[in-house]
Amino acid sequence: MTLASPVLQHTTVLLDEAVAALLGNTAAVPPDSLWIDATFGRGGHSRHILSRLPPVGRLLAFDKDPEAISEAARIHDARFSIRHEGFCHLADLPAGSVAGVLMDLGISSPQIDSPERGFSFRFDGPLDMRMDTTRGQSVADWLAQADAGQIAQVVRDYGEERFAGPIGRAIVARRQERGPLQTTAELADLVASVVKTREGGQHPATRTFQALRIFINAELDELEQALQASLNVLQPGGRLVVISFHSLEDRIVKQFIAQHAKEVYDRRMPFAPPQAMRLQALERIKPSAAEVAANPRARSAVMRVAQRTEVTAGDARA
Repeated sequence: MTLASPVLQHTTVLLDEAVAALLGNTAAVPPDSLWIDATFGRGGHSRHILSRLPPVGRLLAFDKDPEAISEAARIHDARFSIRHEGFCHLADLPAGSVAGVLMDLGISSPQIDSPERGFSFRFDGPLDMRMDTTRGQSVADWLAQADAGQIAQVVRDYGEERFAGPIGRAIVARRQERGPLQTTAELADLVASVVKTREGGQHPATRTFQALRIFINAELDELEQALQASLNVLQPGGRLVVISFHSLEDRIVKQFIAQHAKEVYDRRMPFAPPQAMRLQALERIKPSAAEVAANPRARSAVMRVAQRTEVTAGDARA
């Protein structure tokens, strides 16, 4: 397996567009309002938000990655704070306390490009893939004990991989013959031996790596929890901005906004007033051709923007 040299740099996708969408209603909110960067990463969005906030504004960030927490320590600004927690912990904030929430999903370039993190088959390293390296089970640990059916289900559900069954069986057979998989190169080579071809020049292991990363970090479950929490913490008029990088994430965000952007009637109580709509869908934005040319990792990004509606007496879910 030929390994490329890692380049530990990160270019924030849709930087200006996301911050403009998030802060688009600043004139309508108190200057000391609280804003949320739910996925700090390497701080591109947070730094840009801080450059736009008034002196009494406040920005709270979340991230599970210890390296992100270390990067955040370089921001010396009294308006900024960060929590070493997943963004599902938005639910810990008081109801109606937040003027805007930004979620930039997926993983950062330094995470992908660090061999020791195990996110990429481009570099040989430990088969880890945890966002938070201080806790939880690594991919290698899970693959060492999961059965073929469990592996196939994860690869199918989170990677949309049509060869999930053969991949699951091959991983278990390899474990029985030679011991558990330990490195990214071992997994990539094994998957490539099962998935002989892949359309569009995609590496045969791409979907398997994506699936295992999503599963081991419970990314989709946490996204659903964080979206639900945002409804509670956003004040009326507050913005929700979400950037996703693959169809599973974007589908959840799209359906969530659509679900709460309409009135809901209870069939059991046909004469009762409907539950009020809680979000207004504002826009869907893709990176420009120029941004994709400068940063190819932006090509799959989709940004959706919604705004919290006024809470009314009929909104039983608020």
